Amino acid sequence: MNGPVTSEGGGLAGKRIVLGVTGGIAAYKAAELCRLFVKAGATVRVVMTEAATRFIAPLTLQTLSGAPVALDLFDAAQEAEIGHIRLADEADLLVVAPATADFIARMAAGMADDLLAAVVLATRAPVLLAPAMNVNMWTNPVTQANLTGLLRNGRVATVGPDRGELACGWIGAGRLIEPADIVAEAARLLAGAAPGGGDLAGRRVVVTAGATREPIDGVRFLGNRSSGKMGAAMAEAAVARGADVTLVAGPEAPAVPGARRIDFETAADLQRVLADLAPRADIVVMAAAVADFRPPSPVAGKLSRRTAGSEIALTLEAVPDLLAGLARARRGARPYLLGFAAETVGGDALAERAAAKLREKRCDAIVANDVSARGIGFGADDNQVTLLFGDGARHEIARAPKRAVADSLWNLLAGRLPAREPADA
Repeated sequence: MNGPVTSEGGGLAGKRIVLGVTGGIAAYKAAELCRLFVKAGATVRVVMTEAATRFIAPLTLQTLSGAPVALDLFDAAQEAEIGHIRLADEADLLVVAPATADFIARMAAGMADDLLAAVVLATRAPVLLAPAMNVNMWTNPVTQANLTGLLRNGRVATVGPDRGELACGWIGAGRLIEPADIVAEAARLLAGAAPGGGDLAGRRVVVTAGATREPIDGVRFLGNRSSGKMGAAMAEAAVARGADVTLVAGPEAPAVPGARRIDFETAADLQRVLADLAPRADIVVMAAAVADFRPPSPVAGKLSRRTAGSEIALTLEAVPDLLAGLARARRGARPYLLGFAAETVGGDALAERAAAKLREKRCDAIVANDVSARGIGFGADDNQVTLLFGDGARHEIARAPKRAVADSLWNLLAGRLPAREPADA
């Protein structure tokens, strides 16, 4: 995302960081993370859970940090001076990497049953969690609810997890994000971007993400290849900037800790949800890939070749343009409307098509990308986009992970949102 942070420009020089390591296979990456923090000029104290010591030796982290590793809440030498309170009080930032599902659950419950949990509970410093676990554990509603509660307390932030092949053999979200990205996020927090604060603090943000499914019969549907990753990245970045975020999500869209989630399946479902949410929103981000056409009357049961023959004609009707409908329904400048245009051309042709859609839909801004380009199409982890505003301004955002692209978009959008109404202040 951002690469290693150096002591010359990263803002970590002289900072006191407590690095908490919990018992997951990704614990081995804590060595590189510790090395990068030290290289950036930070003073690092490592606290390990008992389970973490099964994956990486404390001596490794002691050598890299240059300080003894704290292990036991009942260490007579350290606790004679109430060592866990000293660690908590002296920290400028507490980073837990990896943060396992078990540790997140204990933290959400306010437990202090080991040294690291006690330090987290006692510190007044911001806490940065870098989750790492099996994809099914990550997407489990219990884990997501635990994270959502932690993020809403205003002191906790998260970075990652990444998607990819996991140690357990599954492929999906749950892999520890790269140590350089954790360091970059730590520097951002210490530079003043406190959890729960930021340029979207108090803003009500609605983000749609993922694909619609329009039923053909009882078992088949018309859909598209949208993964919902870009919309989820927009929602995640808005949460990190302090917004009150509602994610309106299609069937395959990723979970976003800290965001309220409402699920949809069809365009009609999405239309009903937006009719309720949009009038109260500051901005609606229409990142969902909504069907252009649908069967007017789905067949009851399952179509069969035995009864339908070798050919079948499928009648389709146009789906209402939801973004244009929001523009027609709004009164004044609220909500700000951001559209997304998935095209199969690049360069000036991409910008021209997006500009035409911007005019037709009467939205405030539109994000366009070439989904036919290798590595940035549907389902990819990266994106490369063009952002156009109604006043003619145009910005090219180079290829980067979708979360980084989302941050770049919010950097450009936040200052353009309409003033909040007095009741919102």
